[in-house]
Amino acid sequence: MTASSTGAVEPPAELTTIAARVQARLGEILAAERRQWAGLDPSLDEPLGDLADMILGGGKRIRPAYCHWGWLLGGGDPSGDGALDGGCALEILHAFALAHDDVMDGSDTRRGSPTVWRKFVKRHRDRAWRGEDRRFGEAAAVLVGDMAMVLADRTLGRVSEEARDVWDELRTELNMGQYLDVVGSARGRATAEEARRIIEHKTARYTVVRPLQLGAALAGRADLAEPLAGHGRPVGLAFQLRDDVLGAFGDPAATGKPVGDDLREGKPTVLMALARDAATPVQLTVLDAVGSEMDDQTVAQIQQVIVDTGALASLESEIAALLEESLAALDALPDVPAAKESLAAAARFIALRQA
Repeated sequence: MTASSTGAVEPPAELTTIAARVQARLGEILAAERRQWAGLDPSLDEPLGDLADMILGGGKRIRPAYCHWGWLLGGGDPSGDGALDGGCALEILHAFALAHDDVMDGSDTRRGSPTVWRKFVKRHRDRAWRGEDRRFGEAAAVLVGDMAMVLADRTLGRVSEEARDVWDELRTELNMGQYLDVVGSARGRATAEEARRIIEHKTARYTVVRPLQLGAALAGRADLAEPLAGHGRPVGLAFQLRDDVLGAFGDPAATGKPVGDDLREGKPTVLMALARDAATPVQLTVLDAVGSEMDDQTVAQIQQVIVDTGALASLESEIAALLEESLAALDALPDVPAAKESLAAAARFIALRQA
């Protein structure tokens, strides 16, 4: 079963260049951190090594790219590194969110590899340590996430008050959105409106809007916040809605997660809310299995209901409309052709990606 008939598009070429620069700088930051703390106690290299593996082992570097494009739109020097540490701070902060997310969701894998908490469970078992192995693994992973948050703050460094305000808003919104996500999963379902509120705060602002605004603020143009949000908000919403599709239908070989991962976890997505709203009583009994342990056949039955109710087609139409809105909003941004061309290419990539 396919999630969409829409073909994927290539990411903007500049994304590769930005990712390489960010990767190199992240490697320097993380290597220095490991040297410092392993010198105090060798056991501290394990959590920091896991953090480094998670940060350096994959990711599209979307957030640093948006920080860079915000920097350019704010008049920053294209050849300078004024937004580089800001972009690295965003990636390190993202690792904080992922480490905690995997504990909250009980996820075993991330990008095809064991999650941090799972690695520590195995270490606990292999070394025959005292206490409960899962509790130890989760505690260690939470601390890895905390280390990442502190390191992200340090990496951003001393910036203008306007840039710090954007950073503080980003961190606050991320945590508030995460709590709404946890509550939605515990309740077992969310309305489409509630699910959109979650993604507005947990993903849309955090992934696109705030990185754009951070880059512009680092360049001294915090006044560009509104027009940047006009473009970034629909892109950020499309990013998460595409994630919702991939979480329900994505190919494990491409996503690095089990088939129907979001269905098994019971995530409160817009896709599921739309399916429930349109489902017949018989179809609702199938959807009631969402959030429970299920085999692949049950996952396939739920996927079929999502298709048959028209929820998938409706979500694809919403993503397409958000893409058009984001492209139209580029007209309100400063005339920096290279940045605007990259933003347009990134929006298309985000809306149509397959992983």
